[in-house]
Amino acid sequence: MHCPFCRSTDTRVLDSRVAEDGSAIRRRRTCPSCEKRFTTVEQMQLTVLKRSGTSEPFARDKAIAGARKALKGRPVSEDDLARLGQTVEDTLRAGGWAEVPAHEIGLAILNPLRELDEVAYLRFASVYRGFESADDFETEIAMLRAERATPPDVELIEPTPEPQPTG
Repeated sequence: MHCPFCRSTDTRVLDSRVAEDGSAIRRRRTCPSCEKRFTTVEQMQLTVLKRSGTSEPFARDKAIAGARKALKGRPVSEDDLARLGQTVEDTLRAGGWAEVPAHEIGLAILNPLRELDEVAYLRFASVYRGFESADDFETEIAMLRAERATPPDVELIEPTPEPQPTG
């Protein structure tokens, strides 16, 4: 590790801590040459296994670019897109993959995109899943409607009986 101040290669680790989400390690370092301190972050490199058999580092920008095409003309902000990209990356990292198959990235995009914008979700799904007819769209729309009509699980709490006065 090179010191960012003097470029010395002789640095020493003072403290190591696992980041809050467990996906990275923060290290506090010191340089014996210039005596300055600095922090480094080590993070697992997420690798994508492409259909061709080649591997490349995961690029959040590529995932966002795919979603951006589906969102063209839709009322979605850049912040929403950035959050979608972070959600996709978090989902993939949580999967514990050494190499993520390329099709898993598409699957990781589908759910957050559906929550963000249903029209964009249909656009993305039609390309990703290879819709071939209007029937494919109708089936997917019916599924979206069914999900929307199903109420979330509600936990019913029994009222506790009031204490009866004694005497």
